[in-house]
Amino acid sequence: MRFRPLVLLGTLLAAGAALEACTNLLVTKGASKDGSTMITYAADSHTLYGELYFKRGGRHLAGELRDIREWDSGFTFDTGKLLGRIPEAAVTYTRVGNMNEHQLTIAETTFGGRKELAGPSGIIDYGSLIYIALERAKTAREAIDVMTQLTEEFGYASTGESFSIADPNEVWILEMVGRGKGQKGSLWVAYKLPDGTISAHANQARIRQFPLNDAKTAIYSKDLISFARDKGWHKGGDAAFSFADAYAPLTFGALRACEARVWSIFNRAAKSQKIPMDFVKAEKGAKPMPLFVKPDQKLDVRDAMELMRDHYEGTDFDMTKDVGAGPYKLPYRWRPMGFKIDGQDYVHERAISTQQTGFSFVSQARSWMPDPVGGVLWFGVDDTYTTVYVPISCGIKEAPRAFAMGTGNFDSFSWDSAFWTFNFVSNYTYTRWSDMIVDVQKVQREFEGRYAADQAEVDRTALELYKQNPAAARDYLTQYAARETDELMGRWKKLGEFLIWKYLDGNVRNEKGEVTHPKAPEDWLRCIVKDHGDAIKVKKVEGLAPDEE
Repeated sequence: MRFRPLVLLGTLLAAGAALEACTNLLVTKGASKDGSTMITYAADSHTLYGELYFKRGGRHLAGELRDIREWDSGFTFDTGKLLGRIPEAAVTYTRVGNMNEHQLTIAETTFGGRKELAGPSGIIDYGSLIYIALERAKTAREAIDVMTQLTEEFGYASTGESFSIADPNEVWILEMVGRGKGQKGSLWVAYKLPDGTISAHANQARIRQFPLNDAKTAIYSKDLISFARDKGWHKGGDAAFSFADAYAPLTFGALRACEARVWSIFNRAAKSQKIPMDFVKAEKGAKPMPLFVKPDQKLDVRDAMELMRDHYEGTDFDMTKDVGAGPYKLPYRWRPMGFKIDGQDYVHERAISTQQTGFSFVSQARSWMPDPVGGVLWFGVDDTYTTVYVPISCGIKEAPRAFAMGTGNFDSFSWDSAFWTFNFVSNYTYTRWSDMIVDVQKVQREFEGRYAADQAEVDRTALELYKQNPAAARDYLTQYAARETDELMGRWKKLGEFLIWKYLDGNVRNEKGEVTHPKAPEDWLRCIVKDHGDAIKVKKVEGLAPDEE
């Protein structure tokens, strides 16, 4: 997701710039419980309407051209501006969100990079790279080839980007940046994660040193190192070269708003490694975090979902602990993130779970199954903490209506839209978080738990159908996704109505439906007393002056 580089966080935040940003978790086969590969993606933007981008593959005539529009997902997100046209591939593959029919998944976060490299000459923006690669590649390595060749031939049109790329067997990180104003092509490095590890990125380049002569592990643009050396951004030998340090030098903002989200994932998944916070706190002499870690326990899809639900709870950055959380421990801060008091800049935390998420997913690619059955995109809209991830096969023939492109838009509310229905619930939940989130999670876990329990039977049915007729399996999976989404939509609307009824006017109804008035938490009442106690203190009435006649 597009992210404005943080050069000086205090200055930027004081100016009120929007930090939209995204978060990715990458899980290799050996780090997952069932041997699948997984990628998570939270697409965060204050103006992004969350929907499931669906485009059927097909065969194309010689000479056919493909329009390149900024953030080309088949709809307009960034600007929809026509950047140019390129020859269409003879055959394109169906894509369901950010996963294609071959279980290939691509996600991203934007790191921006050096200002000297902004404004390159080209027509392929980062969104187009993702969706064109999904239409043309079957494997992660093929996707890297497609993406890097496209920018070489037609030029790159975005700032620095980290891409997560996974097929059923391999998981790669590709980091790319332009060559500067008026310059064509791109500078890039791709790194294959060791099996048994997980990684993450969140709007800051993360690849530092990498093998220079091991194409099975790392590949890179031919002048990646010499370009940096010519610019004076790298002075050592080739073996010491760091992509992140050369092309996206760390700032306080990159540490606190970006790398801190990676730290949170690593801290929760690999707690035994005791990765310190000193790096993300910008303490002098702190060592960078590793690119990847081995988790304490292998992860399943539900674990990946929960890692994307995080407000730094239980850490020094816990967003429920200061007065900004209010009486009901709200772990969100409205924008702008930064503010200045008495000449000093301050910043609110930017957690993984955030109110401005358009959509998010957990992709699951399973090598031991045929692609239409093996590839599952667990898809949700709005805040990762309050969403429900619905299992949607990469073999579906059309998107469920509530998630489908065209069902709704960002400009008007609609009960037909999953995005607006989930926003209705989450935004009301923010008003009394510590109480309402319990009610939301009860229904959330009911649905996600049932989906997880039913998945084995769904797989068995789909596999049996696939053996007889692959088209019948795709029909079944399409109908399953539609049915489950429709049921979820009805239940989520009822949840919103229930919350209005239960918490009307600051009251709380108990199990019998009786209206009660629970006292605000004492720590919050103490804040009120400290700030305003003299004015609201109850006093004994005595010695008042008599009425004058």
